[in-house]
Amino acid sequence: MAQIDASVGPARIAVGFIVGPTGAGKSALAMAVTERLNCEIVNADSRQFYRGMDLGTAKPSAEDRARVPHHLIDVRDPDESLDVAEFAQLARAAIDEIAARGRNPLVVGGSGLYLRVIRGGIFRGPAASMEIRYRLAKIAAEQGVAHLHQRLREIDPESANRIGVNDLYRIARAIEVFELTGETITAHQQRHRFADIGYDTFTVGVEVERKKLYDAIDTRFDAMVAAGLVEEVRALVEAGYSPDKPPLSTIGYKQMAAHLRGELALADAVALAKQESRRLAKRQLTWFRREPEIVWLDPERGVQDALALFEKFFRRRQN
Repeated sequence: MAQIDASVGPARIAVGFIVGPTGAGKSALAMAVTERLNCEIVNADSRQFYRGMDLGTAKPSAEDRARVPHHLIDVRDPDESLDVAEFAQLARAAIDEIAARGRNPLVVGGSGLYLRVIRGGIFRGPAASMEIRYRLAKIAAEQGVAHLHQRLREIDPESANRIGVNDLYRIARAIEVFELTGETITAHQQRHRFADIGYDTFTVGVEVERKKLYDAIDTRFDAMVAAGLVEEVRALVEAGYSPDKPPLSTIGYKQMAAHLRGELALADAVALAKQESRRLAKRQLTWFRREPEIVWLDPERGVQDALALFEKFFRRRQN
């Protein structure tokens, strides 16, 4: 079992994290931990921020939310944006509030970037240059986005490895930062990660064997459909929210909206949503595997080990 470093002073806020891919069982584990260790949950699933998106996001039930306080759920309508910087501000306010009441903050979710910005803040970088962006957009239009991606690879190979070859926005931003500052965005981000945010953190990851994870994802999606996911999407569309724009353009909602438009049979929409969910889980695992501070739990002893680890972490921070 992992050893927990208690070398820093008691004035800092101790924040626990439970991470892992979609369908891995993070919420169930979080409920077991919170009820035993005086915790409240801070949501870091980017789709659970939105009202009316309940079934397709596997949002905690009303019963669970009555048993344990949950923060940052249902804080926006589906046509209202909530970017990473604003999330970090809201999450930190919730963490500070929980700690001020003598309880332990437990952040739970599968959105790796949102979890990272709580631990290390967000690198905002220099203000945008419309001149550079216009020039890069023109190059992309004339020579292709892949041409710009190759240019980024020559400047900043690490960023090129992280950013998809067709992700024009992020490619252009990385090149823009380099042109404006003379340093790669990777260098800025790595330096920023050493900033002290005033929290002590401990993170556990929910590990599930790949086939079991994929089976769980499929089973969960079938349960969502049986519980009324199609009707949930219909209600959101009829309320005027566009399935072509975030957050409704995400997995599950996108496919059900296509079914409602008559473009896909329900069985085909479900199959596509399951496939995309499995791909998402794979991407999430890849992201989290790069985070060296995560302690991965044995799936057979997840609850017991999580309780022991978090109890030691929170107790030492309070002494």
